[in-house]
Amino acid sequence: MSNQDVVFDTDLIKRYDKAGPRYTSYPTAVQFHEGFGQAQYRECAQKSNAQKKPLSLYFHIPFCDTVCFYCGCNKIATKERQKTRAYLEHLEKEIKLQAALFDDDRSVNQLHWGGGTPTFLNDEEIVQLMDLTRQHFHLKDDDSGEYSIEIDPREATAHTIAVLREQGFNRMSLGVQDFDPKVQKAVNRIQTEEETFAVMQAARDQGFQSISIDLIYGLPHQNTRSFMDTLDKIIAVNPDRLSVFNYAHMPTLFKPQRRINEDELPSSAEKLSILQHTIERLTAAGYVYIGMDHFSKPDDELAVAQRNGSLYRNFQGYATHADCDLIGFGCTSIGKIANSYSQNLKTLDDYYHSLDNGHLPVFRGVTLDADDELRRAVITQLMCHFSLHMDTIEQQYQIQFNQYFADELADLLPLQEDGLLVLEARSITVSAAGRLLIRNVCMVFDKYLREKRTQQRFSKVI
Repeated sequence: MSNQDVVFDTDLIKRYDKAGPRYTSYPTAVQFHEGFGQAQYRECAQKSNAQKKPLSLYFHIPFCDTVCFYCGCNKIATKERQKTRAYLEHLEKEIKLQAALFDDDRSVNQLHWGGGTPTFLNDEEIVQLMDLTRQHFHLKDDDSGEYSIEIDPREATAHTIAVLREQGFNRMSLGVQDFDPKVQKAVNRIQTEEETFAVMQAARDQGFQSISIDLIYGLPHQNTRSFMDTLDKIIAVNPDRLSVFNYAHMPTLFKPQRRINEDELPSSAEKLSILQHTIERLTAAGYVYIGMDHFSKPDDELAVAQRNGSLYRNFQGYATHADCDLIGFGCTSIGKIANSYSQNLKTLDDYYHSLDNGHLPVFRGVTLDADDELRRAVITQLMCHFSLHMDTIEQQYQIQFNQYFADELADLLPLQEDGLLVLEARSITVSAAGRLLIRNVCMVFDKYLREKRTQQRFSKVI
């Protein structure tokens, strides 16, 4: 059995399906604080330059033409397309401020545009932003970088895809969620199969190296049969990757979700059935389970990275560039510089005001101490590879694993008894049945959860 096999154990899932972090970072964003600001960020940039790692750039484009009711992203729903002008003007100011902090010979190995809807920008604005980026950062021009963008097929034409490819983008994720018209109406996302597959074909015609499809299960009116209809249509067009997310209904945190009728949501049992059939259908179609909702073809770079031990996890999900420092641009964006995480101001007014006064828009963050870095390494290893060799951690962090994590290892014993993992003298191996519950395993090593310093509500693990 490989580390990319997964077994669906209904009883186990029901027992362990509790709320917990997704660990796109450790410490999680709940631990970010406003004692971390511009001064601390500049210090971390200096450390980053001394380490000379390559860079990853993330650009947050917050605008959407319409709001999808399920959405928990940081976005601004508007019909006013001219709002992008002011946003690009301020992105230019931020790009210049950020570029001044980082050595200009550091290669950009990874670039990602997220949102919102990045293609809310028109073709000229896409070119403008990429030109600005090239002027101030060392982008690759040989197509060897991992340059990706999130696409709403309703906001992209074949010409748009050609422009993106010309600008260096070579990977994309397409938001679909569900093709069922009744589901689409209930979540305010009307999207045809034809426009979705037309964009996908345009990307293939332009030579995009990887195409991923995003689906969501747990939306109003969904059931196993209808979701399998959508999944079969997706499998038929053969994407390189799929992300199949659990819808987390948290209307107190995400205002658009208040427009979803809770009585129309599928039951917990139906959601488990959808997930089980999804795993079976994708496995039969030749996809492998990467972890945390992600599936890919065996020859996709994510699957290859997992097999060779180089897979990584960041705010965009699973990635292949663990060695990069991440600079976040735009309102709400998050970066990882040296031993820190940081986040930009969340509202346009605050973001604009900071930049108009010549200030970096960083408003909160956290500097990792030695314990944070150690625990991040443990959690990342488990999250990405479902196994951990204690000798490797000991050599890297100069600790005695059994002594340092004595309490955690004791807390893993019940998980071992339940079949989630195998705990041996010098290793931890997550079982095929435990891989769907990897968040539960990682939570054991989360100091902030152990000390009950995390009060924010998380989504359930399944």
